Amino acid sequence: MPPLLTLIALVIWASLLFGGFLFGKLWADRSRRMPVWTRMASSLTLVIAAWLFVLIDPAVHVYTLPVAVGMTFGFLGDLFMAKLIPFKQYVIGGIGSFGIGHILYIVGFLATMNALGLPVVGAAWLVWLLIGVVGWLVAVWIGAADRGLMHRLALPYALLLASTVGVATGWALGDSRFIPLAVGAALFLLSDLILAARLFRGTTFYLIDDVVWLTYGPAQMLIVFSALLVQPLL
Repeated sequence: MPPLLTLIALVIWASLLFGGFLFGKLWADRSRRMPVWTRMASSLTLVIAAWLFVLIDPAVHVYTLPVAVGMTFGFLGDLFMAKLIPFKQYVIGGIGSFGIGHILYIVGFLATMNALGLPVVGAAWLVWLLIGVVGWLVAVWIGAADRGLMHRLALPYALLLASTVGVATGWALGDSRFIPLAVGAALFLLSDLILAARLFRGTTFYLIDDVVWLTYGPAQMLIVFSALLVQPLL
């Protein structure tokens, strides 16, 4: 993507996400300031940016295409979680959409690492899987008043997100330029664990929903714009 277009996309995304937080009105339950529309619009901006990377530079489709489709499913998950799609089991819709997105992210990461001749670092993957289990125990399982099917389904989902971090961390260990990608994947896991604690255990604190988005939004941004790191290598 041309530098000017990249800058414009980043400015629009940041203005929507952080502007919504800074200038939004505090909700009655004190859980957020961001309006729903600025959150959804910031996510949609990343979808558009991801597809621009696909359209403008076909040479890196091995990376940008899975990431663009994955980000699109991420946006679909946002719509489910915001209850903008009329589906009673909105949490299942969100988990399913984000899960597909992360499978696609991992496919893009592994395919690109293979093209660059970088090995998968199994130790990094294993460490993050363990972190995912601990995170699930703390956020979802321990202390839950009622442990139902959704509590159990949250474990494989957490392990999937942890796998994304594990692969990205292994990539960063082989090439330090991809540390921002690993940070983005880790922020996504953190954001989701906070959200899981809110959904499954009723955890709440001042501006919790904004904290979820102020970790989730930058996470997706770092993943999408990591295409800029891949372009010079392929």
